[in-house]
Amino acid sequence: MDLLQEHHGPTRRSRKRPVLNLFVLLGSLTLTFILLAHAWLPEIAGLGLIVDSGLIWFGALIPVLGLLALAARPRQLAVAVLVPALVWALLFIPGMVPLAWSAPASSEASLSVISQNVQAGSGTAGDSARSLAATGAQVIALQEIDGASRDAVDAELNPHYEFSYRIGTVGLWSNYPILNPSPQGLGLGWNRALSADLDTPGGLVRIYVVHAASARPLEHSDRDTMLASLAQTIAEDPSKKVIAVGDFNAASTDRYFSALTKHLSEPAQDDGLAGFTWPAKPMPITRLDHILQRGLTVTSNSVVPAGASDHLAIHATFNL
Repeated sequence: MDLLQEHHGPTRRSRKRPVLNLFVLLGSLTLTFILLAHAWLPEIAGLGLIVDSGLIWFGALIPVLGLLALAARPRQLAVAVLVPALVWALLFIPGMVPLAWSAPASSEASLSVISQNVQAGSGTAGDSARSLAATGAQVIALQEIDGASRDAVDAELNPHYEFSYRIGTVGLWSNYPILNPSPQGLGLGWNRALSADLDTPGGLVRIYVVHAASARPLEHSDRDTMLASLAQTIAEDPSKKVIAVGDFNAASTDRYFSALTKHLSEPAQDDGLAGFTWPAKPMPITRLDHILQRGLTVTSNSVVPAGASDHLAIHATFNL
């Protein structure tokens, strides 16, 4: 009987292994391609935006492939799984190293900037403004200030900040004089951004406060236009010190956001990790709010709750 079983060839389990081997190999190759070339994926059915926004979460597939490789047993598959693991690590780990490990101490000539999308219609913009002012930040940038919340925001911020400028639903409050304020349409027919010079003790700092248009899987052309226009505007801006802050409605890995990071850099978080900002509850899963800069030294950068907005606030300090 045993001889007959041996003669009949491989067991059912051994016959399954080639299929599992092929699955692990193809899965590793596909994951590597997505990580390296996600910007080439077509926009069909919003696929590009979905993959770009959630790219960091594709790392969760690596342990799954690793377990399948162990079940399949061939040692060569371990090498196949190591490829996407290494690519993911190179893409994301450097940006997740705590800023506190390398940031210099804050100097007397420093600039503290805090920003939040206060969520139009939430009725809590005044609460957010109060919380942001309590941080002692010298500059506050707000987005989605609707008509019903303007008075509440002004009541909270105007007593603490001598200078302010607002256009549409974005606003800027500062302890330092605001010079050359200007609305920024950024390619649209209405203003969802502003620019100004802050007259700080360390010289002029050019600041852009941005609320990019909404991005949905099948509707993000206005946002793409704004990001491209902002990148071009900053590329042509002769200012030595520049900050761009606000709700960009784009993850750091978004193919359209990358045009900005050619001219500005985004600091890591004080405590490391990715600094997700949206949705505030129950758990942030992506970073739509950013603070970018050039010509300055970042000494701190963190995400903080404020009010009841669906966006967490971002808070950074710079040496001037």
